[in-house]
Amino acid sequence: MAPRGDGLLNHDLLPGEKGPQDACGVFGVWAPGEEVAKLAYFGLYALQHRGQESAGIATSNGEQILIYKDLGLVSQVFDEIKLNALSGHMAVGHCRYSTTGGVTFENAQPTLGDTESGTVALAHNGNLVNSAELVEMVRARYGEQTRGELARGNTTDTALVTALLKGKKGHSLEETALEVLPHLRGAFSFVFMDENTLYAARDPQGVRPLVLGRLQRGWVVASETPALDIVGASFVREIEPGEMVMIDADGLRSTRFAEVERAGCVFEYVYLARPDTTISGRSVHAARVEMGRKLAQEHPIDADLVIPVPESGTPAAVGYAQQSGIPFGQGLTKNAYVGRTFIQPSDTLRNLGIRLKLNPLREVIRGKRLVVVDDSIVRGNTQRALIRMLREAGAAEVHVRISAPPVKWPCFYGIDFASRAELIANGLDTSAIASSLGADSLGYITLEAMIEATEQTRENLCTACFDGSYPIPLPDEDSLGKHLLEPSRSLGAPEDGLNSISVSQGGETALEHP
Repeated sequence: MAPRGDGLLNHDLLPGEKGPQDACGVFGVWAPGEEVAKLAYFGLYALQHRGQESAGIATSNGEQILIYKDLGLVSQVFDEIKLNALSGHMAVGHCRYSTTGGVTFENAQPTLGDTESGTVALAHNGNLVNSAELVEMVRARYGEQTRGELARGNTTDTALVTALLKGKKGHSLEETALEVLPHLRGAFSFVFMDENTLYAARDPQGVRPLVLGRLQRGWVVASETPALDIVGASFVREIEPGEMVMIDADGLRSTRFAEVERAGCVFEYVYLARPDTTISGRSVHAARVEMGRKLAQEHPIDADLVIPVPESGTPAAVGYAQQSGIPFGQGLTKNAYVGRTFIQPSDTLRNLGIRLKLNPLREVIRGKRLVVVDDSIVRGNTQRALIRMLREAGAAEVHVRISAPPVKWPCFYGIDFASRAELIANGLDTSAIASSLGADSLGYITLEAMIEATEQTRENLCTACFDGSYPIPLPDEDSLGKHLLEPSRSLGAPEDGLNSISVSQGGETALEHP
């Protein structure tokens, strides 16, 4: 697998240990008179946790679309000069974690494509499950691709949608989108635009979040509410499942392309979303604190100190401490900058494992019976190393509490877990997992208690990674997978490499070299 965009940056506490990787972040803004590229930059900055492999922004001035994208963090890809070059009154932006297609420049977003009425720039959060079917649809409608994203070697489901948005002769992008969207299966929160109109659309299940905000002189759409906050937009509402919103000089319009079959991702509440996000009216931080309280009710223990695994375990640890009456403490210090280096650790440093990112506060934990709260266990290697480190630092007992049920099933809707065979909960029961980790005890929250903490009904949530119940039907196994579109690029012959900056106008794409 190719390295991540900035070398090593990820959420994993152990080098090479694959945890649940986030979906992507999308952002769109329509605001004449504002510096829309800078608004998009800061919006993506607020969404960086959702994807760290690549970043991109496209802008429109009403006549042409300009786009800049590259591998790396938002702060690495953009600077003042690049942002100033992206002029216009409207922008779409994206930060990526790959769920279909590898980590390559060709797969960075927004994608760019010709349409019958101009050009489209598209940013996608989620993952489609009928990509194989869409490949045949592109071929049947438009033949072999000799230009555009697919011809350039883009192997993502987003590139397929971009190709399908070309549309029939005489059709507007709006008409084409309303015809194409009902054919898509899986999770999608789209933000896209042509030269004059900003669009946002969400799948009928509403798997991934997408929100609408109001600026003094415009509108904003984003994956999470903190992206509205950072640009000074007020929250208006969520984009509804099965809804497409259009924003242009005439204002905001909305239409429905599918009936609501709500199944929002429960893992957004557990881990993916920022704690200061609100989803379906529920504060994510409040949900995580409540998960900790319920965890303490379901798995009490006599202990001296509750400590979180920073940062994702902190709200649940606060709730556990509140409910149990056991003092809360910071027993672990996290290096905020680790991962932002291109230097691979030596074998000696690699063997230290988790100490590259976390270090114990020995005077806090020495001789204490600890409750260690984390959000999930995937393979278990991280927790095993953490427990060993805590014992070496003098912990008398280590009791692990997890604010999510055992993860037993892969996600096909935009989260990249380890394979089912690698998930520790599939091979061992709870007591055996505790023994494997070296913990004195282990307790997972129940599915029912976790759902109660979200204040959503079970029917309105996707819990597939915990119970294997997939709300969107899946195709055969050979039609799924992150690299589904990579072995054969038969939709078109690769073009010459696309430079990072491109300009499109009137449906014709020309390249500019920076």
